[in-house]
Amino acid sequence: MLRLGAIFVVVCMVVIAASTGAALYLLLGLKVTEATIVAIAVLTGLAIYNAVSTRLRDRTDLSAQIADLSRGTADLARQVAELGRRTATLEGQGKRGADSAMEQTRSTTEAVATELGELGTLVKQLAETVALHELKFAKDFVVGSDFTPTPSPAAKSGISSSSNDQERQAMAESVRSAIDDSRVDLYLQPVVTLPQRKVRYYEALTRLRNVDGTVMQPDNFLEAAEAGNMMSRIDKLLVFRSVQVVRRLQLKNREIGLFCNISASTINDPQVFPEILQFLDANRALASSITLEFRQSALRAMGPLEIEGLASLRQLGFRFCMDRVTDLRMEPRDLGERGIRYVKVPAALLLGEATNSDIHAADLSDLLGRFGISLIVERIEAEAQVVDLLEFDVRFGQGFLFSQPRPVRAEALRGGTESAEPPQDNPDAGRKIAAGGSGAAL
Repeated sequence: MLRLGAIFVVVCMVVIAASTGAALYLLLGLKVTEATIVAIAVLTGLAIYNAVSTRLRDRTDLSAQIADLSRGTADLARQVAELGRRTATLEGQGKRGADSAMEQTRSTTEAVATELGELGTLVKQLAETVALHELKFAKDFVVGSDFTPTPSPAAKSGISSSSNDQERQAMAESVRSAIDDSRVDLYLQPVVTLPQRKVRYYEALTRLRNVDGTVMQPDNFLEAAEAGNMMSRIDKLLVFRSVQVVRRLQLKNREIGLFCNISASTINDPQVFPEILQFLDANRALASSITLEFRQSALRAMGPLEIEGLASLRQLGFRFCMDRVTDLRMEPRDLGERGIRYVKVPAALLLGEATNSDIHAADLSDLLGRFGISLIVERIEAEAQVVDLLEFDVRFGQGFLFSQPRPVRAEALRGGTESAEPPQDNPDAGRKIAAGGSGAAL
């Protein structure tokens, strides 16, 4: 059914053609046949014009509709792509959470199984011991022979404890003798950038020597030094020498920094810590190049006195590093507020992705970086570890793979002309594991 507008147009064209034919017949005197032919020709022309104009108008409307449809399709495609990306992200997070939960469950199960196995072994040993005593008692009762009891576990424990006390006392005497006789050496181990392996920092380590010249490792003398209240003397000497080393290193490169370990017991020392504080105050111009290291366990156990000591060091401009990390249960915001700017994590702990953690290992570097804290992975001993660590966005590394700790020459500490920088295996701080060395920091 034609629309009213189309009917109106047709009527108008017929009227115009008829009017034209009538005008030609009446005014110009044409014959009826000729006037009719002209009228039909006018009507045909009007019809053609109307058809062409209508077709052009429809084509324009159709082009606009196609363009709108294309824009809508493109927008829909973007929305579908965004939805797909979000879905993939959610699936990845879900898979990661499921894997973490499975790993945690597996680790817990293995730990429980191990403990049950050990408990079973103890019960079996106890049962065998009781049976043996019962057999001996019955034999002595029947035969009437003299019974000579074997040393009880308590007696054995007493003998072992006495032996351990003697060893600790001997070690304490060795430590005290080394300090009194100035047989305390300073070692440096580089901290390199990854993957370039360029030296960016050094860590200052203390080694003690026996009378015969053998080197005592930290694992051997630290406990004795702590028990004998000698750590503050060792830390004082380490801090004083670290300042000398930093001054030497900055003659070559002002961007080189140094990590210096301090024990929590040193902060509690009412005599030594004020001397250290006064010395650091006199050398506060080097505050940006010296970072004071504290163990994770020490930072967690600090009381009001230790916190006040840290605040005094922060006021001088010195920054802190948390090392000897045993788990990733940490709050980066709190660490940043306490002045900690570096966190050292063992490679085995980070790559093992320990389950006793509040932070996923792959997210640790980024999360710490949000609060101005740099992650340093220590105790790197294999190239395979470096490859895995690069996937975790780790930028600093330390370990025997790059260089073992090396002693600083004594003349450099006495103000000689030689450089305090230790020799390196190669320009990239060494890439081979050195046998027989120790990378443990104080």
